[in-house]
Order: sequence, then structure tokens, then C-alpha cells
Amino acid sequence: MSKPRTIALVLTLTGAAFLNTLSVQACVIILPAIGRDLSIPAARQQWIVSAYSLTFGCFLLLWGRLADVYGKRLIFIYGSCWVCITTLICPFVPNEIGFDVLRGLQGLGAAANVPTAIGIIGVTFAPGSKAKTYAIATYSAGAPLGSVFGNFLGGLVGEYASWKWVFWILAILAALVTIAGQLVIPLPCLNTGPKSLKGAVDWIGGMIVTVALMLLLFALTQGNITGWGVFWIPLIIVISVLMLGAFVYWQLYLEKKTTRKPLLKVTIFKDVRISASFFAMAMFFASFNNFLIFATYFYQDYLGLSSIQTTIRFIPTGVVGVLTVFITSQLLARISVHYIIMWGMLCCAISSLLFAIPIPADTIYWAWGFPAMCLSVFGADTLFPSLVLYVSHALPKENQAVGGASINAFGQVGRAVGLAIGTALQVAVQASKQGGHAAVTGEGSERSVAFLQGIRAAEWFNVGLALAGFVVVAVAFRGAGILGTAKK
Repeated sequence: MSKPRTIALVLTLTGAAFLNTLSVQACVIILPAIGRDLSIPAARQQWIVSAYSLTFGCFLLLWGRLADVYGKRLIFIYGSCWVCITTLICPFVPNEIGFDVLRGLQGLGAAANVPTAIGIIGVTFAPGSKAKTYAIATYSAGAPLGSVFGNFLGGLVGEYASWKWVFWILAILAALVTIAGQLVIPLPCLNTGPKSLKGAVDWIGGMIVTVALMLLLFALTQGNITGWGVFWIPLIIVISVLMLGAFVYWQLYLEKKTTRKPLLKVTIFKDVRISASFFAMAMFFASFNNFLIFATYFYQDYLGLSSIQTTIRFIPTGVVGVLTVFITSQLLARISVHYIIMWGMLCCAISSLLFAIPIPADTIYWAWGFPAMCLSVFGADTLFPSLVLYVSHALPKENQAVGGASINAFGQVGRAVGLAIGTALQVAVQASKQGGHAAVTGEGSERSVAFLQGIRAAEWFNVGLALAGFVVVAVAFRGAGILGTAKK
């Protein structure tokens, strides 16, 4: 492949990750406007974002396996096209239920193209090559950049035009990714699956894990809306955990007792470093995502800043994210991944720590808010490419997409569990300080000491998550060597 086409390929694949977070973050900013137009109560507006995240997290594994079997190029293009169509239709839906359903269908398309993009990188570039290191590092920049530009898109469009233009702009970008994918993704990716397709897809396992994850993520999301005292929330969580156990048992049965291919080879978890990679991804996603959310609560709800003023304070994450991608791609070819991952976890811990310690809230932004923003994305854009690259190195070509799906799925589950616990902790501390009921955000939060203490408690939890990941990778990745030079 020529150098220009290689660059175009990497940028196209990065576009999938970029659009994924852009869609989520832009919607967060315009939630009030959508709620007003569609008469959605504030308590249920979260589902506009959660419906997308729910289907995205639940269908990752199944789409990853389908991509490995039927062709990564095919699934990527179909997924991108599906995102384009559903995003285009969204603004025309006149009611809450229909809108939430369309958002869920959007997430279904993203679940197809995001892990498949990782799989395409895995089979296109030679293991251990600098080109592969640079490709994964660039791809990893897509998510944080999408988050930053999502803030801008949602803020500017929400301020000066109809919120519907957010979706139409997203649809145009998704169409460009679809067309570019058709032009630059190599055709051989269509033939990377097994020669015989009979029994190649474990539909039973796919159904079990998809339903299990859907129940788990639904319960964790709804628990923060209705409260954890509702009896059916814990019941759904228990059922989902039992189903995940059944999924593991079924995968082991297929792998050891039959010749059929499992959706996910459970025996890969015998590799301590692969298991540590998945655990680290879950801890990192939980800590980093929580940091961004509770930092937003601090600026918007506690300090009372506008959406634009809050967005401006997150600008460093985009700038540092771009710089970090370049730095990480160079470091992966020169320094042991052991040190790089530990450093990334430490950065995530320190960023949350700066919001957790009792620094006076009116302290100038440049003294602690700015370094916290820089460290958070420096950690994120160091960890994600390092962990993805290690998993890609460790798995064979025929499992690249499902490997990308697996590590993304662990991240999504970590994000959901971390946010549920962090929010519950914030509300509990806030309620104990003010002697009664407490809301996550909203009226009465501005300059509330109890609200601030709740946020700080949640940030301490984020510190603990990052440090837990730090300890695991410090032990598991000892002696792992340099990833960007040769496959281990």
C-alpha cells in the first residue's frame, strides 16, 4: 500500500473512534434543548446518551466476531453506513421513545465499526512494526479528540442554531467515513475469516453475552436515575452476573469439548498480561470517564459556569491529546511498555487527586484545574494505545477484531460500574453532609459545600481505581519489553 493510502486508511479508521465519542459528548451538551423540544423530563434525559452507550457496549463482542468471520472491511462499511442513516433520521423523530430507540440503533452501528477498525489495523500492519505502533497511537487519539470537539459542536450549535444540526453534521461526517472506508480499506480484509463458515459464529454465546451485558448496563444506568432502593435493580444485576457466568461456561465447553469456534476463547485469560490488560482498561475507563463527568459537575453545577465556559476549561485535553499521540508512538518503540502503562495510570490518579484534595474552589484554574486536565488526557492517550497494541500483539490475526471488541467491552463495563459506584458515593456523602436527600446535579448545587464534598469523595474513588490498575500492571507487565519493535 502506498504511503498516502496508508495515511488515509489510518485517518478513516480513526474517524470511527472520533465519531463515537463526538456523538456522545455533543448530545450531553444539547440534552436540555432536546428535552424541551420533545417534552422529556430532566430525570429521563440521561437515556438520550445512555441508549447509545447501552447498545454500543452490549454488541461489541458479537460484531467483533462477525467481523473476524465475514470480513472486517464489510462490517466496518456497513456499520458506518448504519450510523450515518440512523443519525440522519434522529432529528425527524417527534417523541421521546422513538428518539431513544434511534439513539440505541446508532450505538449498534458504532459497535460494528469501532472494534473492527482495531481489527483492520491488526491485520494490515506487520506485528512489531513502527507503522502499526503509529497507526494504533493515531487511532487512540480519535476518542479524546471526539470528546473535545463534541463539546465545541454541542456548545456552538446549541447556542447559535437548532440542536438538530448536531445530528445532521454527525451524519455528514459518518457518510465521509463510509465513503473513505470503501475507497481505502484493502480488499483482502474481506477474506481474513475461516475458510468454512459453518459453525464459525457462536450465536448462542453471542445472545447470552449480549443480553447479559444489556441487563447489567441497563441496571447500572437506571440505578442512578431511580435510585438503588428499587428491588428490581439488584435483581437484574444478579441475573446479568449469572448469565455472564453461563457465557464463560459455554465458551469453555465449546473450546474444550467441541470443534466449534467460541465467540471468545476464555483460555486467553490464562495469559496474566492479557488479563491485566483487560483489568487495566476497565480501571482506566472508569477513572478517566468519572474524572471528566465530576469535573463537569464541579464547573457547571458547583461554580455555576455556562456550557461554553466549561468547554473552554476542557480545551487542554484536546491539545495535549494530539501531542501525547505523537509522544506515545515514539515511546512505544523505545521504552518497555511496563513503564509506559504505569506512567499512564499514575497520570490518571494524579489528575483525579487534584480535584479530590481540599484545594479552595476559587483557586485560579491554571494552578490545579489546568494540570489536572493535561494529566488526565496524557494518561488516557498513553494507556489506550499501549493496552490495545499489547492485546493486538498477543492475539492471532483471525481474532484481531474480537480482541479489539473485548478490550473495548471491558472498558465499557468498567465505565458503567465505575460511574454507578462513583455517583452512589457522591450522593451518599452529599446526603450525609446536608442531612437528607441529595440529587446528583441540579438546582441547589451551586456553591453547596455538601455537593462539593460529594464530588471530592467521588474523585477519591477515581484515584483508587487508577491506583488499583497501577498495582496490577506494575506486577503483571514486569519484563514485558518493548512493543514497537518485535512481537513477543
